[in-house]
Amino acid sequence: MDLILWRHAEAIDPEDGSPDLDRALTARGERQAARMAHWLNQHLPATTRILASPARRCQQTALALERKFKTVADLATDGTAPGLLTTVRWPDAKEPVLVIGHQPTLGLVAAYLLAGVAQSWSVKKGAVWWLRRRDRAGDDQTVLVTVRGPENV
Repeated sequence: MDLILWRHAEAIDPEDGSPDLDRALTARGERQAARMAHWLNQHLPATTRILASPARRCQQTALALERKFKTVADLATDGTAPGLLTTVRWPDAKEPVLVIGHQPTLGLVAAYLLAGVAQSWSVKKGAVWWLRRRDRAGDDQTVLVTVRGPENV
């Protein structure tokens, strides 16, 4: 199974009293999302299931792909690493899954899958971490396929 973690692109700073879920992308964030979407569209299999947080900034990031996606409440800012892994059906899903979400959840998932511990790894805004589960001689392994930031795609 392939699990692609995409952190939303740069968003406006929260305003006093406004809900965090309403934060929109900045102009720079829109450019980051477009660059990463272009790269992803060149590499994602057609069968990829795309899931996004309901947060406005994640929805805008997902729209840059110009593909169908599903909004999943469990991927919101208060989501958890175990919740994300359950939602994507790790490691048993038959199709690749792209998750557009938030820190610290994405970093916690990457750390757990790659190092076996829940640590606060940093996933840069607009970046993609592509993980793959494979069987090597009867040993299940998680492999880091690539890490890409929006400035190096």
